[in-house]
Amino acid sequence: MNKRIKKQFWLSPEDAKELKRKAELAELTETAVIRILIRGYEPREKPDGRFYDAMRNLSAIGNNINQLAVKANTLGFVDVPMLRREAERWHKFQADIESTFLRPAESKLKWK
Repeated sequence: MNKRIKKQFWLSPEDAKELKRKAELAELTETAVIRILIRGYEPREKPDGRFYDAMRNLSAIGNNINQLAVKANTLGFVDVPMLRREAERWHKFQADIESTFLRPAESKLKWK
């Protein structure tokens, strides 16, 4: 069921300004920031363009490694298990970077 319940509350001008500022830093709506906080996470600031350039490069390299693994398996002249392990390691590294920079961090607030 996707029933939504409206909640209305008041913020001081300073709190409203701070909520707006933090939502803009994370490139989220104010509502999304509140939802993330309620679930016990803290939103992260959106990384700059260098991060996304690095992620595109990482993704391209990972895809190349996978293509090499397929070709090497077909031709049979490269240590395929080793190459496959490296490709998996590369993808794990990419996922770690995404989780470090993009995914909301679990909050350390005591009232969870």
